[in-house]
Amino acid sequence: MTASLVRAYDMTVLDLLDVLVRIDSVNPGLDPGGPGEGDIAEFVARWGSSVGLRAQVVETTPGRPSVLLRGGRDAGGRRLLLCGHLDTVGLAGNADAVTPRIDGDRLYARGAYDMKAGLAAALVACRDACAAGVDGEVIVAAVADEELASLGIQEVLAHLDAGSIDGAVVTEPTERQIGTAHRGFVWSEVTVTGVAAHGSRPHLGADAILAAGHLLVAFDEFDQQLRKRPHPFLGPGNLHASLISGGTEESTIPDRCVFTVERRTLPGETLDSVEADVADVLESCRPADPRITVEARTALHRPPMQTPLSAPIAQALLAAAGPDTVLAPMSYWADSAFISAAGIPTVLYGPEGDGAHADVEWVSMSGTCTAAAVLTRVAREFCS
Repeated sequence: MTASLVRAYDMTVLDLLDVLVRIDSVNPGLDPGGPGEGDIAEFVARWGSSVGLRAQVVETTPGRPSVLLRGGRDAGGRRLLLCGHLDTVGLAGNADAVTPRIDGDRLYARGAYDMKAGLAAALVACRDACAAGVDGEVIVAAVADEELASLGIQEVLAHLDAGSIDGAVVTEPTERQIGTAHRGFVWSEVTVTGVAAHGSRPHLGADAILAAGHLLVAFDEFDQQLRKRPHPFLGPGNLHASLISGGTEESTIPDRCVFTVERRTLPGETLDSVEADVADVLESCRPADPRITVEARTALHRPPMQTPLSAPIAQALLAAAGPDTVLAPMSYWADSAFISAAGIPTVLYGPEGDGAHADVEWVSMSGTCTAAAVLTRVAREFCS
């Protein structure tokens, strides 16, 4: 890493991407053997300092550091936040997944697409815009834990004055489309409790798994209703049953079944409204046997996001990317929702590629270069 830092001012976005993907930053919450963000956060902070940016390491959760880099005169111009995450999912059993391989325009490596190319583009844009002497301030938030619980962005936002930031770009891979909206999600865990008994004496038991089956059918019917109520930009919300467990052995009537339903939510839908929907579904399919009880709890909630195209940051990105750039809803959830919820107008923009969370992952090198150039133009114009 030291050799790379010596030439930090001269590093292209592809040079920086090469260094970043070689640093194993698998999220330890997803893989207990994952090293986490320590090494990559150290590199980003040292690199930022070496090119004249003000570096701050945020480590509210021990061992899970994020980095804030700041540059620009901060003398009356706008403030722009560029955000990317440091962590990746697991290596899919491939120890060589952090060694980049190039084939034509494609760079293959774990995290190349999701999302170290976007992070590299943000870092270069911050360096180059600030070297040009922007009047405002460009901030890069390189955050931990996006792939699991988003600890990093929540901790970083606590160190920022959100009210003073005029716009944000989250540099997730968007195929160089401008993302102005994405769904949120709610995980609802439903516990069905019955009465255990020997399978030969069914009158003594109350089958929790069969009762859960009726509830799952009711959730499936509700999913069909959701698909008939599309959002004008994002399309319909939806739900699916993602986890289920229950029973102890083949000849025992099960006294417990637990399943999780994930609901993908639309702008305007709140946690309260989703919890009310879940309660209505459960009430509509109340078990006939009074010995069976049903309880639901929210395991995790992440809000949806929508930024109007009229927002200055959306207009600035559209102008920098060119009139042929497509405005598109994003299929995935991202840390952009937290930034938007903090009151910062937020959009998404990053390079093209494929293989997020898959065994084979690649990013376009030309697309990465273009994304870095576009973000640099945005930073220079938006913060002037």
